[in-house]
Amino acid sequence: MLRSLGDGLFGEQHGSSPARILALPGWMRSRSDFRDVLAGCDAIALDLPGFGGASPEPERAIGAAGYAALVAPALDICTERVVVLGHSYGGRVAVNLAAARPERMAALVLTGVPRLVAAAKVPSPSTGYRLVRWLHRRGVVSDTRMEALRRRRGSDDYRNATGVMRDVLVMAVNEHYEDVLPRVMCPVELVWGDDDTAAPLAIAEAALSRFGSGAALTIVPGAGHLTPLTAAPALRAALDKHC
Repeated sequence: MLRSLGDGLFGEQHGSSPARILALPGWMRSRSDFRDVLAGCDAIALDLPGFGGASPEPERAIGAAGYAALVAPALDICTERVVVLGHSYGGRVAVNLAAARPERMAALVLTGVPRLVAAAKVPSPSTGYRLVRWLHRRGVVSDTRMEALRRRRGSDDYRNATGVMRDVLVMAVNEHYEDVLPRVMCPVELVWGDDDTAAPLAIAEAALSRFGSGAALTIVPGAGHLTPLTAAPALRAALDKHC
């Protein structure tokens, strides 16, 4: 059942209210990803604002901490202490929500979350691209040509994003959370596909000891990145430890 949580935020209710689990989907994914994981649970799965579901996009570009503030009202329909499940970008939001509202957290279950820690090396744009960008800023290169170049160089997510959501994406690819992880004091379960190319297993391994109370890691062979669809039993087992 889809329900409004106020301020343009929508979520799908599973089971009864109050919810014991709050689920946050990945970039441009929707609440429906969690249906198998949450079947039979008392839970609420959100559409993150602007991510193609029921919830409208934010008024301005914000990072994961800003998204955590936007979804925090969902805690009002949850139990006093709630397990937060976050996939991919939803996991980034979940980490920031747990750091901001530690008194409400029973546990975090994170899966396929990119950039929990900073990448060892971020590739720099080519000299040619930097030159065209410099010329664009000075009015020599048109907006149309610059946009075409960005789209050729960008990821599928970048090509599909427009307006404020493209600005959100640019913020996302430049964020990491090494300063946030130590403030997460609740139990943390990391559930990861060993072949996840969007959020490689090395990210989970690097993040393990950085959480304030440590974390446990479950590796799911062959699960890839879309673990809510491909590794629902493993995610459910992680939730059941804390519900």
